[in-house]
Amino acid sequence: MNQTTKVTFAIQGRIARITLDRPEKLNALDPEMLAALEDAVSEAEQSREVRVIILAAAGEKAFCVGADILAWTALSPLDMWSEWVRRGHRVFERFERAKQPVICAIQGFAYGGGLELALACDIRIVTDSARFAMPEVKLGTVPGWGGTDRLPRLIGSARAKQMIFTGEPVTAEVAERWGLANEVIPAASLGDRVTALAEKIAGNAPVAVQTAKQLITSSSSATLESLAAAVNAFSEDAKEGLAAFREKRPPKFEGR
Repeated sequence: MNQTTKVTFAIQGRIARITLDRPEKLNALDPEMLAALEDAVSEAEQSREVRVIILAAAGEKAFCVGADILAWTALSPLDMWSEWVRRGHRVFERFERAKQPVICAIQGFAYGGGLELALACDIRIVTDSARFAMPEVKLGTVPGWGGTDRLPRLIGSARAKQMIFTGEPVTAEVAERWGLANEVIPAASLGDRVTALAEKIAGNAPVAVQTAKQLITSSSSATLESLAAAVNAFSEDAKEGLAAFREKRPPKFEGR
């Protein structure tokens, strides 16, 4: 994993914990943090022990206020595209498509890229003080890390348009009513609730949970193809096909 103090990673039994740890900057994301996030989710996904990933943030004021403006405004147009926008998309997609469920614990502000990161997670548990916004239009730009795709899919196009066109924040109560937040709880209970939920999920059959996630996350032909290939690879017909190939004879399939 990329060495940085801005993102911490730990595996504790069946749970992997990824924590944004830059509270003095409201956990604003810079290129170093994106690289560390990608490494962390990759390591968690490769572990046979990890059944649930928790994404959280240090500090009380913010989960993440999005991209570090000083970081991306210093980039050239080419670097902005290749090292910033494309990397962000790749990293967030890794969270969305990680085989394990990802629970996001949110306190304070989840703005811009911070909200887009939360949207890439499967479940969002938030405190009653949490606030959510897509303020990019106030800076003369638009959401750049999947917000115009994931937000409408989650809360509907009309509400997504309201958030994106106005740039105004919504409360935790509104977020829960719209389906953006799964649960709203007191700040003091956030850690315990997220851990309890993770343990409950981790106690279930991991292959079933992971398969269910893939089916829910994407109904694309690629997802269905991968599941079908895995199932067929261990059928009796598949065994017969491989045996016939090795023995250089016609296969005798029996539909099992």
